[in-house]
Amino acid sequence: MEDLFSAAARSQAPLADRMRPRALDEFVGQAHIVGPGRLLRRAIEADRLTSSIFWGPPGCGKTTLASIIAETTRAAFVKLNAVTSGVGDVREVLKGAEERLKLYGQSTYLLLDECHRWSKAQSDSILPAIERGVIRFIGSTTENPMIAMTPAIVSRCRLFHFERLSPEDVRRALLAALDDPARGYGGQDVRVDAAALDHIVGVANGDARSALNALELAVLTTPMEADGSIHVTLAVAEESIQSRVMQMDESLFYDMLSAFCKSLRGSDSDAALAWFARMNHAGVDPRVIVRRVIAHASEDVGMANPMAMLQAVAAMDALEHIGMPEAKLPIAQAMIAVCESPKSNAVSAAIEAAMADAGRGGYEPVPVHLRDTHYKGAARLGYGEGYKYPHDFPGHYVAERYAPVEAQGMPYYVPSEQGFEREIRELRKSRGIEDRADV
Repeated sequence: MEDLFSAAARSQAPLADRMRPRALDEFVGQAHIVGPGRLLRRAIEADRLTSSIFWGPPGCGKTTLASIIAETTRAAFVKLNAVTSGVGDVREVLKGAEERLKLYGQSTYLLLDECHRWSKAQSDSILPAIERGVIRFIGSTTENPMIAMTPAIVSRCRLFHFERLSPEDVRRALLAALDDPARGYGGQDVRVDAAALDHIVGVANGDARSALNALELAVLTTPMEADGSIHVTLAVAEESIQSRVMQMDESLFYDMLSAFCKSLRGSDSDAALAWFARMNHAGVDPRVIVRRVIAHASEDVGMANPMAMLQAVAAMDALEHIGMPEAKLPIAQAMIAVCESPKSNAVSAAIEAAMADAGRGGYEPVPVHLRDTHYKGAARLGYGEGYKYPHDFPGHYVAERYAPVEAQGMPYYVPSEQGFEREIRELRKSRGIEDRADV
């Protein structure tokens, strides 16, 4: 039974904490994993959940679902935070779990918030206990565990991916807080305009905690009217949650960077600009973005439009010399240049093939006619003998063997029919090397 002190502390807790669902039927969102008949729901209801990792963006219900498990399970439930707990805390938990299992046959759940922050040594300390069934581990993290956690832990857990809540889910959470007389504002005369509710839902961006915090701030800071009511208008809501929440972790950063790069390659200027703007809003170093633009100017455009590389490098120069936010213009110009250019990966394919040949080794000496002749005595060694100077021939070209003897992967560079490379193909045909161009 809750004592007076606990009840008082509970009443002073933030609205988001007070409104935390207490049962699966109250849980909002994540129907793909806790909907009727789903595996996770069945495991919780049967009290048979094995070691698991809950991962997804903030405010989507990971800790809430763990709390529901704690309320419904017959097992013991211990909660730790990876930021503040160490190996010593884990040993205490494991000691208690073993005693409960031996004396009473009771299992123990260990919920670890921010589990991606644990070191390898900390993670390894619980592996034997997980394998022997001494504890049922539940990790909660905003990071992709496949990237941020040790493989040993991940391989012993079932992964459940929580998705960002939909606007409808966030709205349900807000309406529940307004209707609940015990934990929310159902016992007060609180009126929230539809436009104000829409604004909070939109700006919260799938984070129910952020939305509930905004609602609480709006209610607490709005003066009571003469009739005792509290009226939350759009203006009040805009002050309570002013900017769209942008959560950025390592996994999301690489996902957005990947989407940006694929937009450059896919010739979609609007999409590339959108991803650039989003990463800039999230605080990504613009140098990271411009480096990718430079790389794609060769990887995906190359000789189909040589000017794309000049635009990309100029954008980096502008960033270094004038900085942001002014540099967003030349950066955007370079991105558009790469997107709208004809595409060819011939340069990328050429260097990869050359590198593969070089990696195989077996190097032969440099052919005699290509060797250095700038020093005295080179002629006596025969170096440069037979070399044909291209400018002495019509068209400033003469057929010659320049490549290393062991370069078996040629032709490396095969110009496409895109942009300027079409002209390169025609030039090569005029020089009698059309076979190489057509490979």
